[in-house]
Amino acid sequence: MTQGEYQYVIDELDRMIIDSRALMERFEAAGMEEKMARDYQLLEDNLVRALKEQRRYTLAMLEAEDVPMPASMT
Repeated sequence: MTQGEYQYVIDELDRMIIDSRALMERFEAAGMEEKMARDYQLLEDNLVRALKEQRRYTLAMLEAEDVPMPASMT
């Protein structure tokens, strides 16, 4: 993958993380995390999965050979 492709995936995962957190906050504000505990747990599981994937892609991007090092670091 190119740096741009990695960044695209990371950005999409970031959007998913932000949306998931916002939905979880709405669940909590309405007291639905107890009434719909299974659904809330699925939201939490998806959030954790997205965070792990974002970390994995970020590390892969940083280790990729085709990523040029900034001039300030050379």
